[in-house]
Amino acid sequence: MSGADEGTYVESTIIMTTVRAVAPFVFTFGLFVMFHGADSAGGGFQGGVLVAAAVLLLAFAFGIESTRAWLAGSLIRTAIAAGGATFAAIGLGAVALDGAFLEYVAYGVDATGVKYGIELVELGIGAVVSGVLVGLFFSLASGDFEPATGVDADTEGGEEA
Repeated sequence: MSGADEGTYVESTIIMTTVRAVAPFVFTFGLFVMFHGADSAGGGFQGGVLVAAAVLLLAFAFGIESTRAWLAGSLIRTAIAAGGATFAAIGLGAVALDGAFLEYVAYGVDATGVKYGIELVELGIGAVVSGVLVGLFFSLASGDFEPATGVDADTEGGEEA
């Protein structure tokens, strides 16, 4: 590097304006992909990655720390827990009604009801995926994952030093 402080955040009007215009569309497209996973290509995983990408765009444009502060608290953990709970509740609800796990017909609904059940599961999966990806990004950005002591990463295979 040219001696510049690597920890300095430099605002760019062009990047901030572009992200301000693009991020809502990326987020909306992520939700679209989640909800249409039952009928077409896509689903919870792909939509969750797009939603996480929208958050990462905001972090790169407006600063990682300010984005982390904006999402402070338990929002990310709540998204992960709510997504997992939605998936488990819909799956186990079918088991409680003498069906198989995620057997939507066990609820006694028609094809439209089955579609809504699939969309709820996809939304739950998307919440888990986006929450985990955003959480991992913020953990990596803050340096939470330090190498273990006594391990030399430069040696072949990571043997003990």
